[in-house]
Amino acid sequence: MEKKVRVRFAPSPSGFLHLGGARTALYNYLFAKQNGGKLILRIEDTDKSRSTEKAIDLILKDLSWLGLFWDEGPDIGGDYGPYRQRERVGRYKEYIEKLIKSGSCYYCFCTSEELELQRKEARKNKAPFRYRGKCKKFSGEELEKKLKKKIPFTIRFATENEGSIIIEDIIRGRVEFRKEEIGDFIIQRSDGTLTYNFAVAIDDALMEITHVIRGEDHLSNTPKQIMIYKALGFDLPQFAHLPMIFGFDKKPLSKRHGATSVSEYKDKGYFAEVLLNYLALLGWSLDDKTTIISKDELIAKFNLKKVSKNPAIWDIKKLEWMNGYYMRDKSLGELIKLAVPLFEEKGYKLELDKEEFYNWLKSCFSIIRERAKTLKEIPELIEFLLSKEISIDDNDWDKLFKEKDLSEQIMKLAIKKVDNLQEWTVGAIEKALREIVKETGYKVRDVFQRIRLALTGKLVSPPLFESIELAGKELTVKRLKNALVKIKEEN
Repeated sequence: MEKKVRVRFAPSPSGFLHLGGARTALYNYLFAKQNGGKLILRIEDTDKSRSTEKAIDLILKDLSWLGLFWDEGPDIGGDYGPYRQRERVGRYKEYIEKLIKSGSCYYCFCTSEELELQRKEARKNKAPFRYRGKCKKFSGEELEKKLKKKIPFTIRFATENEGSIIIEDIIRGRVEFRKEEIGDFIIQRSDGTLTYNFAVAIDDALMEITHVIRGEDHLSNTPKQIMIYKALGFDLPQFAHLPMIFGFDKKPLSKRHGATSVSEYKDKGYFAEVLLNYLALLGWSLDDKTTIISKDELIAKFNLKKVSKNPAIWDIKKLEWMNGYYMRDKSLGELIKLAVPLFEEKGYKLELDKEEFYNWLKSCFSIIRERAKTLKEIPELIEFLLSKEISIDDNDWDKLFKEKDLSEQIMKLAIKKVDNLQEWTVGAIEKALREIVKETGYKVRDVFQRIRLALTGKLVSPPLFESIELAGKELTVKRLKNALVKIKEEN
């Protein structure tokens, strides 16, 4: 009878959830869902110097924000727990003893100085370092003496010198590793802690993981884990190693390429469903045309066998475009709800329970929805409509208002035209202000850019006439008069 699919996402809690880790979690989630299986969240926190409770909390929050919910984990439990490696140490010791008794591993008393000499010799001969197996010969009384003297030791797995480890990878196909190139590797350090390859193999076996889906950077670890599986008589899972994510320079994604964590993109105002959609396309595609794919569609159509072997390129421009698409696809009410916390961060309390204000705010959102790429840009684009005062950058001011006569005349005419308007609509406002161009012969740009800067404080803003309508006559006239006073004072 075929086993029920069980996959795992096993982050090390030493920092934020990296984009590569999020993509790994997503692919595991999709594979589990479409196969009626389970996603297990396991925290690999045996490195006490790097693991923190704060990092665990952030990882859980980021996964939840993305909508990648797990079926078993440290917070919700399950039949295969505990789900933190730190709490599983006793089980590892049990299997270390089994491997020692079977002769699959042995005590190594070589000092760091001895090993360094071997490494130097390997470098001198331009060969990879492989432990020579000096301590394999110790047994019986000689071994007992060393242990009684409490000479520091590591425990090494005894790798055969002949043959190969063959991996039939779901993504990469047949991958072969020569055993002689692997050497006898450490599974327990001299301080008693277990190495990654040993702990992860035991955890995956005991949690009955059927498919190990992880990054390509773990491919070289796989033969060691397979040898541990076989030595203990465990069934092997299927492996699938995902392509790396590279930046624009075709090097592994890092801080030099900009934001690299889920939290950073959340804080920048990207939608969770956009990041999820984009991450899914980093190594996989439905076809040559489809870019926008919902979570439900991903669950139905994702195919692990169609994941590419080639590195995926992180394209921030494409992500921005996708976020803009989702922005335009959302209702104004939904956008307002999502943006409220960002306004509150800037000190604005939005009185959404007041119908008149809420309708006005929806109108504000409607004029900037085409321009905003992220949620975070929304408060920045309409802040001039909520603030009592605005500040104008000195360089922008000098760029437009250093010509006193021209600027003064435009401000005077704009104030007059706006103040005399009986009908306060976009059409009436545009007609009145275009009369300035006709009457003076000034360029449209010269007139409208000065009015824009005086009203909004910026050279780039939402559509001018719609902005004036939403600002209202009183505020518009006040801002234009403030600009006129400053023009006169500075000249």
